[in-house]
Amino acid sequence: MPKKLLIFIFSSFLVLTSFLVISPVLTRADELDDINRQLAKLQEDLKKSIAATEPVETELKSMQAQIKSIQGRVVQIEQNLIVKKKEIDDGYKKLAEKDKILTETIRNYYVKSYYDTPLLILFSLTDASDITQALFYQQAKTKQDKAIITGIALSVVDLEKKKANLEHEQKTLISVKASLDEQSKKLDEVVKGAKNFQSELSGKIAELSVQQQSIINARSGNSTFTVGGGELADEYLSSGKGFRESAPGGHFAVFSFGGYTHRKGMSQYGARGRAQSGQNFKQILNAYYGKEPTGKNTDGDINVSGHGSMNFEDRYLMGIAEMPSSWPAEALKAQAVAARTYAIRFKDEGKEICTTESCQVFNSGKADNPPAAWRDAVQSTRGQVLDGVVTYYASTHGGFASPIGWDTTDGAGGSNFIDKAWDNAGGSPWLYKAWWRQGYSNSGSTCGRSNPWLSPQEMADIVNAAIALRDSGGIDTGRITPVTTSCWGGNPYSMDELRNLTSGKGGISSATSVSVSQGNGTTASVIINGVSLSGDDFKRAFNLRAPGYLSVPQSGFAFFNIEHK
Repeated sequence: MPKKLLIFIFSSFLVLTSFLVISPVLTRADELDDINRQLAKLQEDLKKSIAATEPVETELKSMQAQIKSIQGRVVQIEQNLIVKKKEIDDGYKKLAEKDKILTETIRNYYVKSYYDTPLLILFSLTDASDITQALFYQQAKTKQDKAIITGIALSVVDLEKKKANLEHEQKTLISVKASLDEQSKKLDEVVKGAKNFQSELSGKIAELSVQQQSIINARSGNSTFTVGGGELADEYLSSGKGFRESAPGGHFAVFSFGGYTHRKGMSQYGARGRAQSGQNFKQILNAYYGKEPTGKNTDGDINVSGHGSMNFEDRYLMGIAEMPSSWPAEALKAQAVAARTYAIRFKDEGKEICTTESCQVFNSGKADNPPAAWRDAVQSTRGQVLDGVVTYYASTHGGFASPIGWDTTDGAGGSNFIDKAWDNAGGSPWLYKAWWRQGYSNSGSTCGRSNPWLSPQEMADIVNAAIALRDSGGIDTGRITPVTTSCWGGNPYSMDELRNLTSGKGGISSATSVSVSQGNGTTASVIINGVSLSGDDFKRAFNLRAPGYLSVPQSGFAFFNIEHK
């Protein structure tokens, strides 16, 4: 690694750590202003740290890739050295086998050089052809001996040279490996140090955010929901209990107060809870609609979509048997009056009434054979309606109803309103639930997810989506859709793309803290890693961007909580 680059990396790290100058929380006349100043300073420092770290991280990743490539080549070199060493060892073994040949050849060469001189041959032979033949033989034999001696000598020199080169390569390889290990360790320390610094900043921001939210709540009358209730849900993984017991550390879950509800008029589970506590149907109706029923002539027929005209009391109302017949009689009577009042407008005006949730769900089979408890409730309240009221109702309101406000035992909210909610008294399984399946059913598709919990990166992506939707300059908001294209299709921004697009606007890479402020039946604000969002902004982003079918399924308002483990 070039020395200049190492100097740049470590000098950058020193600059990053120099940002960590955190003032203690001061106690002055306006503590909120002081906390806001500290938060602004810390958030700015965090942005600078991330901005300074990102180019270094990019360079480090490049270096680490180079190191990995070099390490791969080192492995190849090591394997080559093993092959070379074997070749050298085999060469020395062959030399040992040639040692006898070399010794004998050298001896013969010197003996022949001494005795087989041309002069001795000349004197010992008389025939010219014999002399010539002997001389040629002598020369050929001498050349052969020289070649054998030279060949073996060169083999020795070559092996010695290879051996020296091998030893040098082995020493160099040991040095290179040590250098690579040292540089990898330094790179890891640089990245780890920068991340620890940013984590420290984020932790301080989270701590101050909680203090900030506490002061805002105290001044505005808002509150932070206290987890204590919320154990009820019709599916373990969707419940607060399931999240707290089974979710991995660091994860988040978004819980709605009430499910698919407009929270207008009567809560059916709330009516059940009230009836179980001793309230009669008139008291229940008065609590939700502000009126008690009066008598009215309801004889005659009503036009029902897909079924034609039918008797209003004796058939139509018998088919509006939504509440379980096992529920208290007073709750069933309140439901009968609400259903009658809702439909009487259509009867009196001669209009056709639909049979879906857009109006009231009519069931022909139940009309043919109504449950006994429901039939008794309709018959015992025959002709009773609420004047001048459109009697909306839903299964669960989530502790707050329109127009009455807090639907709790003491009529007030507060941090423990779930424990006091009439929905809770009635045992609603949708009072506090994380919604993550398609439709109402607990067997509905989950788009491949195994639970409704969000990782720190997924929650950060929701925050970035909210920032992009709120401050959309230069961002194609039409691409802020779920990344789970297998269920939703489209061309959504990837998490990295959305983070990069919002990095200059407060975008975050990982969520580590959350604080939620509850207002008067609404979620007032959410602060995640120091990023403050209104409840409406978060809900909009969550319903547009959350993976799979995760949602806050309320209509026209935002009332939810976020838990962090």
